[in-house]
Amino acid sequence: MTTSGSSDGRGQRTAARVIAAAFGVSALGAAGFAAAYATGGQTQWEGASLAVAFAGIALGLSLWARRLLPTGGYVEEHEPFDSPADERRLAAAALAGPESPTRRAGLVAALGGALLALGGAALFPLRSMLPFDKSRPEHALRHTPWADGVRLVGADGTPVRPADVPAGAIVGVFPEGDVTAADAPAFAVRLDPAELTVPPPGGQVDGVVVYSLLCTHAGCPVRLYLKGTGRLLCPCHQSNFDLLAAARPVAGPAARPLPGLPIRLDPAGHLVAAGDFTAPPGPGFWSYP
Repeated sequence: MTTSGSSDGRGQRTAARVIAAAFGVSALGAAGFAAAYATGGQTQWEGASLAVAFAGIALGLSLWARRLLPTGGYVEEHEPFDSPADERRLAAAALAGPESPTRRAGLVAALGGALLALGGAALFPLRSMLPFDKSRPEHALRHTPWADGVRLVGADGTPVRPADVPAGAIVGVFPEGDVTAADAPAFAVRLDPAELTVPPPGGQVDGVVVYSLLCTHAGCPVRLYLKGTGRLLCPCHQSNFDLLAAARPVAGPAARPLPGLPIRLDPAGHLVAAGDFTAPPGPGFWSYP
């Protein structure tokens, strides 16, 4: 015949296993968030992982409170604030006894593991604030795929030589191996060095200079070249840039010059970058002196 005490014992053991499983699921959710963030981030997966992590802790604590702690309503007369010595002794014995909730070392360890995993996962977003992390938003805004030695190629991936840049036209160029980068489009144009009033910030090779293709007002591509004037017009808001004066804006809402791209020749005679743009391309996100 099954006694009530043994039934309660089995129920508590089952509840303890369920609670430990909930804390384990929470730890897995925290690990999933950390893994998603570390591998590049996917918003939906990160949100779902955090939801599982917090839900596991909430479920475990709820079941712990409902199934393992004393329940029920108690009505009694107001007692003195100081408990009698016998009651204090009984309370101490209950807390120190084998059935005390505080002595369930396995559940306490499981809860600690879940909280530790969640705390560790929370450290991953902090890496975005570290100066050596190249995925930081600040670093992404300041730097593009252009770097010293990167060849200039056309949209089809063909390397560009100075002879490929005709007079009176602009040629779109991109960093080799990364032609789809949104912040990397540039253009090459051939100018008469004798007509330059301000040296181009990126220098020139046989009269060829290279600038960012993105307007510094709103990021539109500046593709309208006014042949014979050295002026480049943005079709979106009519900003006008003087390529003979280091691509400074002379009309329209743009307030910054187009960033120049330092260039040189490689041993094969192809144009290659000598570094990144002289300033962040596209719309300005800070003020320049």
